[in-house]
Amino acid sequence: MSTTQDNLQEAFAGESQANQKYRAFAKKAEQDGFVNIAKLFRTTAEAERIHAEGHLKALDMIASTAENLQAAIDGETYEFTEMYPPMVEKAVTDGHKAKTMFKFAVAAEAVHAQIYTKALEAVKKGVDLDVSAFYLCPVCGHIELGAAPEKCPICGAKQTIFTQVA
Repeated sequence: MSTTQDNLQEAFAGESQANQKYRAFAKKAEQDGFVNIAKLFRTTAEAERIHAEGHLKALDMIASTAENLQAAIDGETYEFTEMYPPMVEKAVTDGHKAKTMFKFAVAAEAVHAQIYTKALEAVKKGVDLDVSAFYLCPVCGHIELGAAPEKCPICGAKQTIFTQVA
């Protein structure tokens, strides 16, 4: 028999996945020329995000910024050290196209953990990060601080496609 804690974990996972899925569906609808359907998907995605955040709060998983940064470091480190490597290996063995994104994720998650570590060091000193410009590679998820690189160090994407995140 499941507990409320178990139900919250399952609900958080489901709502989080729905948010991401509907955001991807919105991009596709927009590419296909269905602007209003894209808006519907984006609106529903935001509703799912609200649900997921509510479940996360009920799980008491939003703590101090330092604790949240440590949780992020732990999660990102798990992903690039334990979760993704066997996935890469299996996808390569299977000749599956997932191998590309899995490989990108291994490298990007390591960078994310490094950046979160830098942020945690700042918070422990009682200061914010000393950089305010964040650039995201839309191909592989690599993050650069300060300025976009000429070429993404993970996937080779050109600087011009990096997006600055507000």
